[in-house]
Amino acid sequence: MSTKGMSSKGVNSRGRTRGSRAAITGIGVIAPNGLRADSYWKSVGEGLVVLDTISREGCDHLPLRVAGEVRGFDAAGLIEERFLVQTDRFSHFAMAAAALALDDAGIGRGAPEEPFDIGVVTAAGSGGGEFGQRELQKLWGQGPRYVGPYQSIAWFYAASTGQISIRGGFKGPCGVVASDEAGGLDAVAHAARAVRRGTGAVLVGGAEAPLAPYSMVCQLGYAELSTVEDPSRAYRPFTEAACGFVPAEGGAMLVVEDEHRARDRGAPVRAVVAGHAATFTGASRWDRSREGLAQAIRGALDEAGCAPEEIDVVFADAMGVPEADRAEAGAIADALGAHGSRVPVTAPKTGIGRAYCGAPVLDIAAAVFAMEHRLIPPTPNVYDICHDLDLVMSRARPAEPRTALVLSRGLMGSNAALVVRREDDSAR
Repeated sequence: MSTKGMSSKGVNSRGRTRGSRAAITGIGVIAPNGLRADSYWKSVGEGLVVLDTISREGCDHLPLRVAGEVRGFDAAGLIEERFLVQTDRFSHFAMAAAALALDDAGIGRGAPEEPFDIGVVTAAGSGGGEFGQRELQKLWGQGPRYVGPYQSIAWFYAASTGQISIRGGFKGPCGVVASDEAGGLDAVAHAARAVRRGTGAVLVGGAEAPLAPYSMVCQLGYAELSTVEDPSRAYRPFTEAACGFVPAEGGAMLVVEDEHRARDRGAPVRAVVAGHAATFTGASRWDRSREGLAQAIRGALDEAGCAPEEIDVVFADAMGVPEADRAEAGAIADALGAHGSRVPVTAPKTGIGRAYCGAPVLDIAAAVFAMEHRLIPPTPNVYDICHDLDLVMSRARPAEPRTALVLSRGLMGSNAALVVRREDDSAR
């Protein structure tokens, strides 16, 4: 594996080798199609569609009619009251997913033995809009004396990182990537670099809650947003009927851990974060995103020491805008060459919507499951495409994927690519 962009090898104060690989050992998911990782994968593998008419109060008069809602989520049953009163729904999702990821990794939720050896990194694109709207309504309807003190922190992009670290007692390197959708991949890469530099483990991921009325109004300026009212037709990337994307709430958290640390404590290495690269080509400049995304793919392959033909599956960004879809198909062809038209491509998010910074982390989770279960999930609601891609449609495809490429682009112009690999002994 290439060490480009990584720190030189050495031994840190804990006797851990710098430059060791970053392994994914835990996955926690809160998504529209599942409130645990196993239920999420079952829905993804079956190609289930959960897009539906938005049911949130105060949204029925807005032109945005379809989204992926997380239903049946009981925050009060999962998170202590002292955290609930000072956090927004997007942090509730992240905290719940983080707890599930810790359980999955076998780390547990008690006070860590080495608190400075575990860090937290999250990505957020919208922040706490629902909490903010509620407090602003109190301000204008009742006066400043009725606004709670947590308004100053609950909306903040870094709120999830802060609350997860406080709740778990994690005092290692912490941070937040305040970005558009591709920030989810950038956060995982940031966590992997921290591990390579000597941190034992990092809880990393992204979760969003963009379906409160205030948040939805803020999104109405996106030309890429679908306003089609039929859930089966609202989000169909790579087709002639592509008319934009639909948003979703929820996301995923991962435990990214030093490989040797994981093996020493007997934890299965589910996959390795092998390579990442990012570029920027300008807000909604989809004509330029082809070159930018292709460069990100090449950079990720280079860092992973991976040849194009070694990629076994591509999890596509799948914007759902004709110009953007054309650019992505072109970028895959440019970066992977002849292999680009042969490699299986999938976009499970068409069944649940795009959860902004949470979306690519959900794709990483799906990629790990696809490699473990030897099954490439389908792209729901897409039956006919107008691009030279081997898009997996209708039903899952049995395969032996060992290396996955996850792609993401943001509305503000960021492009990112991440390579994850499965190890021989990582399957459960």
